Amino acid sequence: MPDRLVCCGLATLDVTQVVDRLPAPDEKVVADGLAVTFGGPAANAAAVAVGLGVRATLVTVLGSGPLADVARAGLAEAGVDVVDLLPDAPGALPVSTVLVTRATGERAVVSVNGARVADLPRPDAGALTGAGALLVDGHHPDAALALAATARAAGVPVLLDGGSWKPSTPDLLALVDHAVLSADFTVPGGRAAAGADPDLVDALLDEVAALGPSFVARSAGPRPVRVRRSTAGGPVRSYLQPPTVRPGEVVDTLGAGDVLHGAMAAALAAGDDPLAALTRGVDAATRSVRHPGARGWLTTR
Repeated sequence: MPDRLVCCGLATLDVTQVVDRLPAPDEKVVADGLAVTFGGPAANAAAVAVGLGVRATLVTVLGSGPLADVARAGLAEAGVDVVDLLPDAPGALPVSTVLVTRATGERAVVSVNGARVADLPRPDAGALTGAGALLVDGHHPDAALALAATARAAGVPVLLDGGSWKPSTPDLLALVDHAVLSADFTVPGGRAAAGADPDLVDALLDEVAALGPSFVARSAGPRPVRVRRSTAGGPVRSYLQPPTVRPGEVVDTLGAGDVLHGAMAAALAAGDDPLAALTRGVDAATRSVRHPGARGWLTTR
């Protein structure tokens, strides 16, 4: 049985509707697809890991109330164990509204993230017992920093889902072994801006590696994933080319990044080296865009 994966970060309630096009100002459009389920980078990653056969525990904030009940029930159905840091807090669960354009699978998201939740209790170190890896998504930073420090001391690899720069990112990167960044990730005041130019991407990976992680990569949808590994002889650069998906095959890109991180973290927990784990993550993310939602592809496995 593979080791357990612990994911610390954001859980949301996602209200997803499928439309032919996004509405213009003051316009109403009719959706013909609706899904209401849990989401969020860490929550999706945990559910992906379970779908791939790796036990997963999610350390997050759900709170109390009917919305939290829906998310909690969905996570239980997905087989994810949950450590709720504020189980009695009403209205703590963020809600995301997602519009998916039918023809392209592209999505527009409006969300209230976890920034409103402050003064979280410190997670019990026992949450990491038996863990083969820890994934953090940068949300709920106090909890993430505490768990990352415990994991580092115990020799448990820590993976950062680098969706965007946050005030706590430098402190978190100092405790992270592996970081996989989104295509939009930038370092404030850094030399590298978001873009497809390989030299700029390599400069960004250098900037992030200088803050701590020995393995840094940046995803870019269907474009190559640039990779930087620190070695005794200096940085080693490479790239992974995602499998080709024809435009007509793309159903929904929602959560593809979460799938990448969840599948990679599951592979790390099972003992894979980071490059092999990243390859598994890229392949899983590519499969996921052919199906609705972040977890629709798991039903076809």
